[in-house]
Amino acid sequence: MYNSVRSRARRVYYVKRGFYMADLIKRFIAAAAAAAAVLPAFNSVPLSRGDAQAAVDEYHDDWLHVNENAEVVDMYGNPVWMTGVNWFGYNVGSQIFDGAWSANVNHCLDLIADHGFNLLRVPMSTQILLQWKNGEPDPIIKLNEYENPELTKEGVVGGTPMYSFDIWNIVVKWCREKGIKIMMDVHCATTNSAGHNFPLWYDNNYSEADWLEALSWFADYYKDDDTIIAIDLKNEPHGKKDDGSFAKWDGSSDANNWRYAAEKGAKACLDQNPNLLIMVEGNEVYPKIEKGYNWDSPSTDYAHYGDPEYQPYYGAWWGGNLRGVKDYPVDLGEYQSQLVYSPHDYGPLVYEQAWFHLEGEKPNFTSYEFDEESLLDEYWRDTWAYLVEDKISPLLMGEWGGFIDAKNDPSGANTLWLTTLRDYMIKKRIHHTFWCFNENSSDTGGLMYDNFQKWDDEKYAFVKPALWQTTDGKFISLDHNIPIGVNGISLSDYYSGSQPSTEGSTTTSTTTSTTTLVNPTGSDDEIRGDANCDKQVNMADAVFVMQCISNPDKYKLSSLGEKNADVDGTDGITNKDALAIQMFKLGLSNVL
Repeated sequence: MYNSVRSRARRVYYVKRGFYMADLIKRFIAAAAAAAAVLPAFNSVPLSRGDAQAAVDEYHDDWLHVNENAEVVDMYGNPVWMTGVNWFGYNVGSQIFDGAWSANVNHCLDLIADHGFNLLRVPMSTQILLQWKNGEPDPIIKLNEYENPELTKEGVVGGTPMYSFDIWNIVVKWCREKGIKIMMDVHCATTNSAGHNFPLWYDNNYSEADWLEALSWFADYYKDDDTIIAIDLKNEPHGKKDDGSFAKWDGSSDANNWRYAAEKGAKACLDQNPNLLIMVEGNEVYPKIEKGYNWDSPSTDYAHYGDPEYQPYYGAWWGGNLRGVKDYPVDLGEYQSQLVYSPHDYGPLVYEQAWFHLEGEKPNFTSYEFDEESLLDEYWRDTWAYLVEDKISPLLMGEWGGFIDAKNDPSGANTLWLTTLRDYMIKKRIHHTFWCFNENSSDTGGLMYDNFQKWDDEKYAFVKPALWQTTDGKFISLDHNIPIGVNGISLSDYYSGSQPSTEGSTTTSTTTSTTTLVNPTGSDDEIRGDANCDKQVNMADAVFVMQCISNPDKYKLSSLGEKNADVDGTDGITNKDALAIQMFKLGLSNVL
C-alpha cells in the first residue's frame, strides 16, 4: 500500500499465435504419451514447455499460461478467472496464518472455499522459506493447539504443535481437497510485521542471492503439485530517490532495478518449474522522462511543492506503478507466456491520493469527486490499466480492499472507490485477490471479525459479484477435477457445456465454443468425438479421454462413449484419439 508514478513507450511483446499453438500441441503430445503409460502422480515430471515429457494426472493438469490475447488459460486454451483472497501470518512472525491462535485453520479454509474464492495469496518472507529449506526450528508458532488438534504432533487436543513447515504442507493438502489454488507471495526479506515497509527484495539480513535461493527452492519443492500455481516475486517494491533506498524500473543492471531483479527472480522459479505463473508487481514512482527528468532527479520540486504538474515523478501506490513496462517490459524469454503483471490499488481511507479530490478530514470527508472515467484518466489507465485495455498483458490485482461500514467509512468515499474498482475489474476480467481474510489489517479490515470467529456477511456480499461463478451461482474452481467448496463446480464441469455462462455483476465471460458432429452411420446417439456423451464435441472430451487412459479406475467411458471416442477407428481408445479431438478443436485438423 501507499503512494507514488508515470511514462511513455513501447509495447510488451507477447507469444505469437503460431508459437503458442505449436507449443500447446507439443504439450498435449507429450502429455498423451506419458498418460498412456499411467505414471503415478508424484513420480512424474511436471507438464512443461516445448519438449517436456509430462503426465496429465491430477497433480499436473491445472497449470496456467498466457495466450496471445493476453488471457490466462488452462492447458487446453480455456480462459480462466482467478478471483481470490489474501490471508497473512507467515510473513509477520506467527509461523502460521494469523487467527490460528483462536480459530480452526481447516474450518477457515472451508469458509474461503465455500464462499467461492478459488485462489489464496499467502504472504511469506525470504527468511521463513530459507528456514524451511534448512530445517531450522521455529522461534515461535502462534497455534491454538486446543482449536487445532489435527496440527499437533500427537493429533490430540492440547498436544504439541507441529513444525511450521509440516503444518504448511497440511494446509497445501487441505487447499487441494477443497479446490483452492495457492499463490505464494514474498512479502518481505526478513520476517517482520512491518516488513512491507522495507522497499526492496533484500535488506541487511537477507541478500538478493538469498531471495533467489528461496524462490528456486520453493518452486522446485512444489513442481509436482499444481495446487501452487503462482509466485508473486516481491510485495510492493517502492521508495523514492530522496529516501535513499528505492526501487526503480529501467533498462540497467543496477542493484535496485526492480525490472532487472524480477527477470532474475522469474528465472530462478521457472528453471525449476516452467509452468508457474509469475506475478510481477510495479514500483512506486516513474520519472517524467518526456520533461527531461530521470532517476537521478530529486523526488520533489520544493519550489512548486503541492503542484503535481511540476513534480519530477509520477506517483502511485506502493507496487502499483507499471508505467515502466511501456519503456522496459519484463522479458522472460522462452517463458514469456508465464508472465502476469500485478498492481495493488487502495482507497482514500488508506491514503488521501490526489485523484480522489477529497475535502475534510479522514474518515469524515466532507466532499469527494471521482468515478471510473476520472480514475482512468487521472491514474489507472497510464499506471496499469493500459496493459489490459490494450491487451498487452493480463493483470492480477494482488491487493484491493477496505472498509465499507458506516462506522469506518462515514462519508462513503471508500465504498465508492471499492465499488468502482470492483465493477471495472469485472468488466475487464482482471484477476484479483481481495485484501483480506484477516480481521487484523488495521487500515482495511477483513472478511473475519470477533477474533476470527465470525464471517462478515456485509463485506462478502460486496465482494461476491467479483468472484468467478455461473449465472445460477455456482462458483468455478481452477482445478479440472475438484469443485470449489460446497457450492462449486470443477473447471472440467464448467467447460463440459453443462453449465450456463459465467456472469459477474456487469459482464458475461467467454465460454469455449462447441461443435456437434453427427456420426456418418446416421445413428441418433453416436456423435464422433463426443466421449462424455453430452451431445457436443469440445475440449472436455479430449480431457475425459486422457483421464480415462491415465486413471481407468476412477474414469470410465460408457459403451456409447467408447464408440464416440474411437475417432481413428483402430487400436481401441488411445492417446491418438484424444490428440485428434484436441487438434480438431484447435482448428489444426478439418476432419474428425
